Amino acid sequence: MPKSVNKGILVGNVGKDPEVRYSQSGTPAANFSLATNEGFKDRNDERQDRTEWHNIVAWQRLAEIVGEYLAKGSKVYVDGKLPTTVWADRQSGERKYRTQVVAHDLVLLGSRGNAGDGQTATDHAPSETEEALTAPSEALEDIPSEARLTHH
Repeated sequence: MPKSVNKGILVGNVGKDPEVRYSQSGTPAANFSLATNEGFKDRNDERQDRTEWHNIVAWQRLAEIVGEYLAKGSKVYVDGKLPTTVWADRQSGERKYRTQVVAHDLVLLGSRGNAGDGQTATDHAPSETEEALTAPSEALEDIPSEARLTHH
């Protein structure tokens, strides 16, 4: 069987402060939203902007790094895989789907004093049996473009 690839690479701004939680076994997981922006010209040749929101989850040491260094507005590069979770809605029984990015690599693009040197963090997703922790999706505020990440 030919090899396949499940990989997503994003560069954007964090939508709200990340939430770090722990599974019953003590494994840290961090959830945050990431906004990416796309510019294009419409049929009338007028410039339009579109913001796409992505749900990101990081595990283990990478989750702790996310909780310590990322905040709303932080600029970050995320590399990971794109699993889709399927479940039945408790009230309607309707099938629901959610695709998120499970981060493997993270580069903090802002810095204290605008030094410009990104820091890289790497970790691996948990095994299939690890408890999945996800934050609910919700509408998020606009991200200030001048926001920069503070790190050591």
